[in-house]
Amino acid sequence: MGIARRGWGMWVVVLLGVQAVPAQERTPLPVAPLLQVAGAEVPVQLREVRIDSEVAAGLGETRIEMRLHNPNNRVLEGELVFPLADGQQVAGFALDIDGELRDAVPVPKQQGRQVFEAITRRRVDPGLVEQVAGNQFRLRVYPIPARGERRVRLVLRQTLPNGPDGLRWVLPLQFARQAEQVAVRVQASGTGQPVASGAQPWRFALAGAAYTAQWQGRGTALPAQVQWVLPVVRTTDVVTGVHAGQRYLLAQVPVPATPVARRLPGRVGLLWDASGSAGARQQAVELAVLERYFQALGDGEVQLTVLRDRSEPPRMFPVRAGNWQALRTYLTQLQPDGASALADWQPRADIGEYLLVSDGLANYGPRQLPALGPDQRLYALSSAGAKTDVPRLRAWTAAHQGALLQVDALPDVEKAMPLLLSRGTEVASVRGEGVDALEVDTGAAAQGWVRLFGRVQRADGAVVVNLRMPDGAARSVRLNVGAARDLPGGLVAMGWAQVRRGRLAATGEREAAQALAQAFGLVGADTSLLVLDTLEDYLQYGIRPAGALRTAYDARHAVVLQDAATARQQRLDAIAGQFAERERWWNTPWPKGRPPAPKDTARDRRESAMSLRSAPAPAPAAAMEIHAEARPADLVSPAPLALAPPPPQASMAAAAGPRRPAGITLALAPWAPDSAYARRLRAAPPRQLYALYLSERAQHADSSAFYLDVADLLLASGQRDLALRVLSNLAEMQLENRHILRVLGYRLLQAKAPALAVPVFGDVLTLGEEEPQSFRDLGLALEAAGEYQAAAEALYEVVTRPWDSRFDGISLIALDELTTLIARERVDAAFIDPRLRRAMPLDLRVVLSWDSDNSDMDLWVTDPNGERAYYGNRLTYQGGQMSQDFTGGYGPEQFSLRDAKPGKYTVEANFFGSREQLVTGSTTLMLRLSTQWGSRGQRDQQVTLRLKDRAETVLVGEFEVK
Repeated sequence: MGIARRGWGMWVVVLLGVQAVPAQERTPLPVAPLLQVAGAEVPVQLREVRIDSEVAAGLGETRIEMRLHNPNNRVLEGELVFPLADGQQVAGFALDIDGELRDAVPVPKQQGRQVFEAITRRRVDPGLVEQVAGNQFRLRVYPIPARGERRVRLVLRQTLPNGPDGLRWVLPLQFARQAEQVAVRVQASGTGQPVASGAQPWRFALAGAAYTAQWQGRGTALPAQVQWVLPVVRTTDVVTGVHAGQRYLLAQVPVPATPVARRLPGRVGLLWDASGSAGARQQAVELAVLERYFQALGDGEVQLTVLRDRSEPPRMFPVRAGNWQALRTYLTQLQPDGASALADWQPRADIGEYLLVSDGLANYGPRQLPALGPDQRLYALSSAGAKTDVPRLRAWTAAHQGALLQVDALPDVEKAMPLLLSRGTEVASVRGEGVDALEVDTGAAAQGWVRLFGRVQRADGAVVVNLRMPDGAARSVRLNVGAARDLPGGLVAMGWAQVRRGRLAATGEREAAQALAQAFGLVGADTSLLVLDTLEDYLQYGIRPAGALRTAYDARHAVVLQDAATARQQRLDAIAGQFAERERWWNTPWPKGRPPAPKDTARDRRESAMSLRSAPAPAPAAAMEIHAEARPADLVSPAPLALAPPPPQASMAAAAGPRRPAGITLALAPWAPDSAYARRLRAAPPRQLYALYLSERAQHADSSAFYLDVADLLLASGQRDLALRVLSNLAEMQLENRHILRVLGYRLLQAKAPALAVPVFGDVLTLGEEEPQSFRDLGLALEAAGEYQAAAEALYEVVTRPWDSRFDGISLIALDELTTLIARERVDAAFIDPRLRRAMPLDLRVVLSWDSDNSDMDLWVTDPNGERAYYGNRLTYQGGQMSQDFTGGYGPEQFSLRDAKPGKYTVEANFFGSREQLVTGSTTLMLRLSTQWGSRGQRDQQVTLRLKDRAETVLVGEFEVK
């Protein structure tokens, strides 16, 4: 766009208090956006907002166009976080490029974030909309030019919720109330005249078959909320619409709205989410619902399963004449803590139905609901408002004859109870004749409607719906496609896609859900909307643009693919050369005597290496060869380390070959945090540690260091289960923060819990696939968990993929780990290039990684000669080798020594500083120290250390070779 960049910052817009609209008719009051600007002199201004909203056949579409003005003398990045009402969906996004609004294209969520962050580093124009959690979304725009403007358009689509008087239509005015100028146009067709709830600034007029209203003015003149009831005739309505050449069907069938009280089973299961996020729920509201539920139960038994980072053993509680005091007391005494493993429980056949009390935000352990019996019902209750993962809970309950209750205040309890205590109309079965991919939405059955979507294959098709009425009677309804009326636009198709995507995601069919979301441009858990600046950007990242750029993209894309294939092969050849250099080093008999006078400098050795590098490679007789068929792939090519021949003073013992040391011990340096809370915790008796942690937690809830320190103390005192629970809180701190999750995964490995670490690193990989560390971390966790084949494949991905230049050097380190793994364990290595099949065992190995991007960390190892191996001296006199220096990534850096001279080796980590705001409050180092690495006698120690946000050097430990 030709915008001058004179520095950049960030502005953040956060919408507070907008809650999801529950099915039981309560519409919450939204709060106007709060505009915050970090580092800007003057807040960014919302100059103009235009809202255009239409409703037809119970489906709504709202287009919101915003004009943003930056009055500051610096370029800013914009971030708008907003919740949407239940059923609302982001289905379109456009950003102005060169004065024209350019439509976004759907991309996998992780790719969208990766591309956005990569492009902002180049200071060009991307825009991104992604789902954060539940029904919360985030819009990111870069740049907003100094003293300039940007235009953004959002498209929201929804199926309007039903009420007893008709459809409920709420206008999202929270986007406009701070705008200097606002223009609103609303239109409803196929309904009666809209009836306003409260005073309205405009009136509807009938124009043709639609009711229309318009308004203009300042945002401050708008009411806090505008909503209408749209009367509808209670008769079967069938409409169709076309999207991408395919016709879709929507049928709305009226059913009895008066439910019948149902008989509750004598034994029920209560699944109580007591994770850390439970502290944000309204416990008084939830207990009020349970009070009415157990009164209706009368006499029975309740099996309580408490869910945190893992499920606690079930407990049985009696209920007599509705009295559940013992269970109530137990629930009120539970302290929220730990991550949310909502699927980590096993149903029992003697339980008639389950009630899950949770916000639905599953972030730990298994994510797919365990299999319930065909007659077991599942209900869900949430009081978490907009933080509720509505799609997940609604899909889980709908699949098991239940319902979702969203109750956020005590006055709403009575209205919600029929969903839990009564039986309404149920869909017994549905059959299509020339209509497939049928999806049934029974969420509005309590209000007297069943909605059904399908994909039309024949113009004379039909759908037969078999209903089970509240009184048990059966009813059959036939819906003919030929009798349907056409609805222009893609609303019907979007309604079908939204319902189907929600069901697929909740049942664990993530790939199918993602493919559907990408095909229809729906923002969700796996899909985002992305706008890029130039055709070259789309080509570079393999993203097919919308609109006029698509033809040019298609013409050039095949050429780009061919270039990429050639580049991959070139990288593979380069890495093979680097690996040969490392093998040359490994086969060299380095001297183990006393070093000569200082005149033999590292520079002298590097210069003399030229003759060695031109000579044939030494025979790799001592290396362990991996026999397998190869599959060509590409590799990154870090700068090779020049190797010198052994100095003439090398001892005869060294020249004779490697010596196995009599023994190697490893001692870690003692380390303890010096914060006030850490001193108080260390001084407490072990049995009081957890209680003291709970009392301290409120003051340190946003500090990852706090949870790490407490977990260490609990582990040291033998309280492993509590330590793992405290540690799991890192997954609750900031949703989808790969940096914090990476620290969590390392700590779980250090705690010898690889089975827990594997899914954590799987989440990190999903969030950061553009970073090779994500594959390496997952590979090492899989290896620790005994999943060797999957580990080898993840590590080879680090070796073969082309990475950003700031990650140069990691491929050789991962290749060392890969070749050692497949030499030691039973792994099919047919996919490895034959040039890369030699494992090279070591006496000593140290690997340093860290959690903060754009940070400069260094590994120092000082040997018995007093010589330090580090980035400035990568090859020591006795053959200690330091890997390539990392100054702009997360590491790793590696020290390798094949044949260790007797004596002490000191390991230190040196922190130069960070160029980013640290997400964990300080830089966290992860070190893996190994003896006899690559042999059956390998011993490992993993250490996690936290540094202050300033340059410092930390002693990690010592090797002693005898």
